[in-house]
Amino acid sequence: MSESRRRRPATAKAAAASPVLAHAPALLRISSRNYSSWSMRGWLILRLSGLPFTTEVVSPDDPATRAELLLQSSSILLPCLVHDGAELWDTLAIAEYLHELLPEAGLMPADRIARARSRSICGEMHAGFHALRSSLPMNLRAHVPGFTVWSAARADLERIFNLWRGCLSAWGGPWLFGDRPTLADAMYAPVVLRCRSYDVALDETCEAYARTVLGWPAVQEWIAAAREEPEPRITELEFESEF
Repeated sequence: MSESRRRRPATAKAAAASPVLAHAPALLRISSRNYSSWSMRGWLILRLSGLPFTTEVVSPDDPATRAELLLQSSSILLPCLVHDGAELWDTLAIAEYLHELLPEAGLMPADRIARARSRSICGEMHAGFHALRSSLPMNLRAHVPGFTVWSAARADLERIFNLWRGCLSAWGGPWLFGDRPTLADAMYAPVVLRCRSYDVALDETCEAYARTVLGWPAVQEWIAAAREEPEPRITELEFESEF
């Protein structure tokens, strides 16, 4: 028997043992790493899934991308996942697709009640908190000490902090649903970065959670790439700041 034929069963066995290896690599299109919270969410979700993927950055100079970042677009089309004939541009659709494709990755909590809560709080992030988005835009290069958070954005933040406290109390932390990150942590990670950029004070429980998120290697990788990414500045999303 030839060497190549002897190797085939081992390869097939490895693919069967690791469902990720049986899937074709994916492509994730994103916009700015520095300014796009939705691109960050999509990227973190893919990293959690374990599915191999490459990243393609669409320039913020693209009019449609710029409109999304400035909250002037009726739809958010980035991030966009392209995989095995599917093209998905909604972050929750990407998450549900990956959960169906790779349920063993644990994107959703295993417990039925926890999974229902996860869907609820992820849906709330997906659809709400508009004052927070417009008043504290994502900008990982910025640090604005003493930033004034007005009442509407403050109400959004208090709601988010209450969601964090509830999950951490119910499922024991240090992540929202226990001892490992899930979809919910990917959805709320950009809020942690906004709090750091705009000098938002956190209570002890929320600060501990924020430190957990900031210590997530995938988040650190995203931040490092954002700071190095050569891209046009979007002055509408910048304040007088220090890096």
